[in-house]
Amino acid sequence: FSVWVLILIQGWLPPMECNISEEIPLFNENRVLKKDPQQDYHLEYAMENGTHTILAFSRELHTCDTNDKSITESTVRVIWAYHHKDMGEAGQNYHGSNRGTKSLRLLNPEKEEVLSASLPYFDLTNKDVPVPDKDTTYWCQMFKIPVQHEKHHVTKVEPLIQKGHENLVHHILLYQCSSNLNDSVLDYGHECYHPNMPDSFLTCETVIFAWAIGGEGFTYPPHVGLSIGTAADPQFVLMEVHYDNPSYTEGLIDNSGLRLIYTPVIRKYDAGVIEAGLWVSLFHNIPPDMPEFVSEGHCTLECLEEALGAERPAGIHVFAVLLHAHLAGRAIRMRHFRNGQEQKLLAYDDEFDFNFQEFQYLKEERTILPGDNLITECHYSTVDRTHMTWGGLSTRNEMCLSYLLYYPRINLTRCASIPDIMEQLQFIGVKEIYRPVRTWPFIIKSPKQYKNLSFMDAMNKFKWSRSEGLSYNELVLKLPVNVRCSKTDNAEWSIQGMTALPPEIERPYKAEPVICSSSSCLCGSLFLTLLFVVHVPASTVGNIGPFV
Repeated sequence: FSVWVLILIQGWLPPMECNISEEIPLFNENRVLKKDPQQDYHLEYAMENGTHTILAFSRELHTCDTNDKSITESTVRVIWAYHHKDMGEAGQNYHGSNRGTKSLRLLNPEKEEVLSASLPYFDLTNKDVPVPDKDTTYWCQMFKIPVQHEKHHVTKVEPLIQKGHENLVHHILLYQCSSNLNDSVLDYGHECYHPNMPDSFLTCETVIFAWAIGGEGFTYPPHVGLSIGTAADPQFVLMEVHYDNPSYTEGLIDNSGLRLIYTPVIRKYDAGVIEAGLWVSLFHNIPPDMPEFVSEGHCTLECLEEALGAERPAGIHVFAVLLHAHLAGRAIRMRHFRNGQEQKLLAYDDEFDFNFQEFQYLKEERTILPGDNLITECHYSTVDRTHMTWGGLSTRNEMCLSYLLYYPRINLTRCASIPDIMEQLQFIGVKEIYRPVRTWPFIIKSPKQYKNLSFMDAMNKFKWSRSEGLSYNELVLKLPVNVRCSKTDNAEWSIQGMTALPPEIERPYKAEPVICSSSSCLCGSLFLTLLFVVHVPASTVGNIGPFV
C-alpha cells in the first residue's frame, strides 16, 4: 500500500548555520517525486490491515537539510497523498484524487482535557439566517445565557458550523452586552454595523470569546474558566457571525454558532479577553504591489498603566492568543516590551494561513504588568493588487488584531491604536483639508491635483511604486498613534484618544539562532513524532498488496 507524506512550511525560516549542498528539486520535469538523498526521519511504527495503514515517524525540528522545512510553532502545511497499489520498480503511482492538505500547528495542538460526558452545555446558534448574495455580511443575534442564580465556569467552547458552510463562516465573536436589557431583544437578528440595527447592539462591546475559520474547539486550562451565572457575568450576549461570500452565491441559509460546555465546579480564576492591535478603520492602509508591508497596532503603556494599575498592579497572566488578519496577511507577531527592553515573543505565526486561525496555547503563561507595551505586528503581501488595501470588515480589506485570553478578569476589553492620519496625507503631498471635519470621508482642499477628493480617492490616485511603498512603510511605523482604550462596561479609560509614540527599544529581543555543527547536520535533540493514518474504502481493499 503506497503512502507518502510531505510536510511543508512556506515562508521565513529561522537563522541557521549549516554546510549543505545546493537544494535539490522535489520533483523532476514529469512531476515525479524525487527521493531526498538525506533522509532525516525515523520510522517508529508501521501497521496495515484490510482497511487502515498506520505510520508513526519522527524527525528533528531543525534538520538543516535544505530539502526539509524547520518545524516551529508557526502553521505547518501538511500535504498527503496515497495510491491503493504499492510502488513498483518504475516508482510511485500517480495518486489521482487521493490527496489533500491541512494546516496544523504541530507544536501547539488543542489541549484536550478529559471532560465528563454528563457536563451540561448550551448552544448559541443562528436560526435559518438568510445569507445575502454579497461579498461580506456581518450578522448579529442576541442570546440570553441560560444559567442563572449560581456561578458556573465554561470549560470548553466548540464551533457548530453548518455542514457545507466551512468556507462561508469566517469568524464568530461573542460579546457581553448590557445587563439592563430585557428579553424583547432576543426576538430578532439583524445585520451588524448597519444604520438600522437595534440600539441594544451598541451596548455589546466586550469580547468574551472569539473563533475564526479553520479553528477547532477551545478548552480552558484546569485553573481557569469563563464565568457565567453571577451579576457581574454576561446575561445577554451578542453573537457576531462574519459570512464571507465572494462568489455571491444566492439562497444560502445558515444555522451555525457555538456550543458552551460548563461545570458547577468552580475554578480558581475567571478568564477575560483583551482585543489588541490596530483599530479597524481606513487609517490602516497598505499600498499595492508590495511584496512585504508591515503594520503595527499598539497596546500602549499608557493604557496598560491605567487599566492594570487601577485593578491589578501585580499584572495579569496570558495563557492563549488568537492572531487575526485577512487575505493579504503573511505573518503575525505579538511583541512584548518592558522598561524599554523587548521580551520574548508572546505569540507568533510566521506562516499565517487565512483559512486556519485558532487560539495558540502559550507554553508558559506570560505576565503583563502596568507600564508594559504590546505590539501586534502584521506582515502583508499585496503583489496581486493594483489599488490600496484598506482596513475594514471584508476579507478583501485588512485587519491586524490579537485576542489575548488571560486571568484574572479585569475591566479592560480593548487596547488598540490607529496611526496619525495627517502625516499619512502629507506623504502623498496633501497640504490642507476642509475644516472643521464634520463628516467622513473628509474632503481635501489643496493641492490642486487632490482638490475635493476624499482621503481614499487621493491615496488611490497617488502613483505608488515599491520604493514609495517602502518609504511610506518606514513613515507609518514611526508615526504617533491614537490610543483606543475601552472598559468592559462600554465606558472609556481617561487616556482614550490621547496621542502616544511607539516605544523606544533599548534592547530588541533576538532569538538564538539554530546552529548545526555535526557532519549529518542534525540540530539539537528536539524531536517531533507524527502519526499518519490512511483509511481505505472497502471497494479498494482487494487491490492492496503487502505492506512495504
